[in-house]
Amino acid sequence: MTRGWPARLREGSLELRPLRLRDASAWREVRTRNARWLRPWEATLPIAEHDAPTTYASLVRRLRSEAREGRSLPFALVVDGAFAGQVTVGGISRGSLLCAYVGYWIDERVAGRGIMPTAVALVTDHCFREVGLHRVEINIRPENAASLRVVEKLGFRPEGLRERYLHIDGGWRDHLTFALCAEEVPDGLLARWRASRVAPGT
Repeated sequence: MTRGWPARLREGSLELRPLRLRDASAWREVRTRNARWLRPWEATLPIAEHDAPTTYASLVRRLRSEAREGRSLPFALVVDGAFAGQVTVGGISRGSLLCAYVGYWIDERVAGRGIMPTAVALVTDHCFREVGLHRVEINIRPENAASLRVVEKLGFRPEGLRERYLHIDGGWRDHLTFALCAEEVPDGLLARWRASRVAPGT
């Protein structure tokens, strides 16, 4: 069994749990309805890959395989009992690095309610405490204002620009990198995020 997986994380009406095959219809409905909202930020393949997932089932199988190998933590994001997006910890490296990146998307209907910062805080704490990682990073296109607000609210440290870093929406796109190390949040990122939401003037 992979360290820290499978896992269920909760905060209020938000739940993060393993993505599953029976999420297929809800996943398709949310993705179809949000196609225009998500397209500018979605990873694309510059060259066709024969083993690239072509169906939801093949996507889940690949993510499950990566999770078993300790390379990924594929969470479904559930709000008020309804499927509302994904949060994926990927690129997990062990050894002397102990690092991973976090990627995410959310249904536009529930965006702007503090759900994604809460989800990222939950996942980051899980990575540090249960998975045993030292560093978590998030890479964001400079044009993605909504996602930039997530890392700003959580206090991820800006580390600079990665030019032509990922193939997104049909082209190689620059990304800004933000990171956080375990010792920067000794009491947990979720606790810091909760405190910031009740602080005067926030």
